[in-house]
Amino acid sequence: MKYAVVFTQSEKTSDYQVYVPDLPGCAISEKTIDLGIEEITKAIKSHLTILAEYGEKVPNSKGLDNHRKNYILENPHTFSQAFWAIVSIDITPYLGKSHKINVTLPELLITQIDDKVNKSSDYKTRSGFIASACFAELEK
Repeated sequence: MKYAVVFTQSEKTSDYQVYVPDLPGCAISEKTIDLGIEEITKAIKSHLTILAEYGEKVPNSKGLDNHRKNYILENPHTFSQAFWAIVSIDITPYLGKSHKINVTLPELLITQIDDKVNKSSDYKTRSGFIASACFAELEK
């Protein structure tokens, strides 16, 4: 899952405030952008771990463009000072225990899936690709 992350700089200190709009409450303060990316990635994983422990659903990303538009409306005075990043998180560990199932698919579709998996770093396995597609479809 690719989560949008917004950075703003504190007026009182030189620290960056970093938060994830898709995960309310998931925010950190850090001195550098590099540390901000590193620490917000850890914070996202911790946040998702807590959600999984309570049996809560992993929030889907609403997309960077959507968040930027909302941010402009909600924070017009600080928009020019904010900047955005994308943090990619493998959400599979937070979806619960895996179960093996049998699925029958046409050969051409399997070939296309395998080609996509081999060419993209977003998917590690055929199962991961299918799970991502299912997750996206369920969010509609």
